[in-house]
Amino acid sequence: MTDDKGGDTTISGGHLVAKALKAEGVDVIFTLCGGHIIDIYDGCADEGIDVIDVRHEQVAAHAADGYARVTGKPGCAVVTAGPGTTDAVTGIANAYRAESPLLVIGGQGALSQHKMGSLQDLPHVDMIGPISKFAATVPHTERVADLVSMAFRESLNGAPGPSFLEIPRDILDASVPVESARVPQAGHYRASTRQGGDPAAIERLAELLVRSERPSILLGNQVWTTRATESAAELVRTLNVPAFMNGGGRGTLPPADPHHFQLSRRHAFSNSDLIIIVGTPFDFRMGYGKRLSTDATVVQIDLSYATVGKNRDIDLGIVGDADVVLSSVLQATSAYGDNGAQGRKTWMEELRQAENKALEKRAPLLTSDASPIHPYRLVSEINDFLTEDSIYIGDGGDVVTFSGQVVQPKAPGHWLDPGPLGTLGVGIPFVMATKYARPDKEVVALFGDGAFSLTGWDFETLVRFDMPFIGIIGNNSSMNQIRYGQIAKYGADRGEIGNTLGDVRYSEFAKMLGGYGEEVREPGEIGPALRRARESGKPSLINVWIDPEVYAPGTMNQTMYK
Repeated sequence: MTDDKGGDTTISGGHLVAKALKAEGVDVIFTLCGGHIIDIYDGCADEGIDVIDVRHEQVAAHAADGYARVTGKPGCAVVTAGPGTTDAVTGIANAYRAESPLLVIGGQGALSQHKMGSLQDLPHVDMIGPISKFAATVPHTERVADLVSMAFRESLNGAPGPSFLEIPRDILDASVPVESARVPQAGHYRASTRQGGDPAAIERLAELLVRSERPSILLGNQVWTTRATESAAELVRTLNVPAFMNGGGRGTLPPADPHHFQLSRRHAFSNSDLIIIVGTPFDFRMGYGKRLSTDATVVQIDLSYATVGKNRDIDLGIVGDADVVLSSVLQATSAYGDNGAQGRKTWMEELRQAENKALEKRAPLLTSDASPIHPYRLVSEINDFLTEDSIYIGDGGDVVTFSGQVVQPKAPGHWLDPGPLGTLGVGIPFVMATKYARPDKEVVALFGDGAFSLTGWDFETLVRFDMPFIGIIGNNSSMNQIRYGQIAKYGADRGEIGNTLGDVRYSEFAKMLGGYGEEVREPGEIGPALRRARESGKPSLINVWIDPEVYAPGTMNQTMYK
C-alpha cells in the first residue's frame, strides 16, 4: 500500500525478507516453489535478487552451501513447508559439518492454524536445531527482517555454519506499517569476526617455529574460509616449512611450489618435531589425531574453541581467524635473527624424496592403457586438462577418492568437495552455485555414477540457466566404495547386494536435456572428449567407463571408518 505521495505505508513479510537479504548482500536465492513462500519471490523481484528455481530442495540447500564456499558470503535457500523443508535437511547437515555459512528459510502453516494439522505442518525448528547454529520461528511480521539479520549473525559466529528460519504463511503474507518493522541496516548489525588469537600464544608459536628443525603444517578448510591464502603462503615460504592441504585449503600453494607436498603426509606426520594444524578438526580424515607423531609438538589453530584439542591432546591451541593468526605469527618470527629456514633444507629434501618415490610408484597407473579404464588414468587426464581458471568439483565415493590423490587445483578456492559429512549428490548444485557466482571460471566436475544419480535431474536447471561446465562420470555401474567393503567382509558371493547399478549411458541423458554428451571406453579417448566438451559451450557429461574391480587405496584400507 502507498500513501498520497507515492511512498509505501505498509510492507509484507515476504518483502521484509527480501530487504533483509539485500542488506546482507545476498544477490541470489536457490529455491523450489511452494504456496507458503511465494511472497518472498515477489519481494526478491522488487529488490533485484535473482531466483534460481531447482527440481529438488536438497539441490537448493547444496547450492547455497556451494555459493558460500565460492564467494565467502552467506548463501540462501528458500523452501516450502513440510517435505520442502525436510528435503533440504541433507544440504543443511552437509553445510553444518563443512562449516559453510548459509540461511535456509522454510515455509510453515499459518500461526492461526498452529497444531490444527495444516497443510505440510511439521516441527521444523525441532528437527533442524541440532544440525544448525540457529533455528527459530518468526512470531510476527514486524520481526521478519530482524530475525533474518539475527540468523545471519549467528551463522557467522565463530566457525561458520547454517541457520534456519521458518516463517508461518500468515506472518509472511501479512502487511505491517513500514515504521513498525525493524529492518537492520547493512553493516550495522554484525561485528568483525576476525579474532587474532592470544598474543602470548602467537609469540609461543613463533618461537616454536623458529626453533623447529622438522616442522610441517596442514592448511585446512578455514584457510580458504578466512581467505588466509597469502598469509599462509608467505609463512611457509619465509620459514621454509613443508605444507599439506586438504578440503578448501587445496590450492593455497600452486602444484609447482617447492613447499607444496601431497603424497608424503604420513612420512611428515611421523617424523616432524612440530606439527601445525590450521582450520581442520581431528576427525576421521585425521585419524582422530592418532596419525600424528606422539613425539611432535602439536599446535592447533581454529575458529572454534570447541574444536581445539578435541579427540587429541595438543601442546598449544589458538582460537582465531587463520589469516590474522598466521600473519601475526610470521611478524613475530621477524624478531629473531635466524628464523631457522636455512637449517630446514635437509628436512625439505627428505620429504621431497618421499614425495618423488610415491609419484614414481604411481606413475604407471596414471598412464595405464588398460581397458576398462583405470581410475588413476581418468583422474590424471582430468588433472592435465585443468587450466589456471578451472574450478574442480568432486562428487562421489571411490572415484573421487582417487582424484583427491592426483587432481591439484592451480589456485585457491578452485576445489570443492562434500566435506566431512561425505554427502553424495553435491556436484550438480555446486556447479550451479559456482557458475552463478563465477561465470568467468571454467567448472570441471567429476561424479561417481551413483553420486550423479542423486541430484542429476538438475542438469536441466544448468541448461535452462545457460551454465556450461565439463562434467565427467566415472562409471563403474556400482557404489564401489561400499561394494569393496562388502566383498572384504562377507565374500564375493554377497559383495554386490544393494550396491550394484545399471549400465546407464549418461551421455544420452545429457543430450536429452539439451546438453553435450559422449561415451568413452578407451583411455586415449578421454582427453579429446574433454576438449570437445569444453568447445561445446554447453553443460556436458562425458561418461567414462572405468574398471569396477579397481579400488582406491583409501577404500581398500577403509580409512573412512577408522
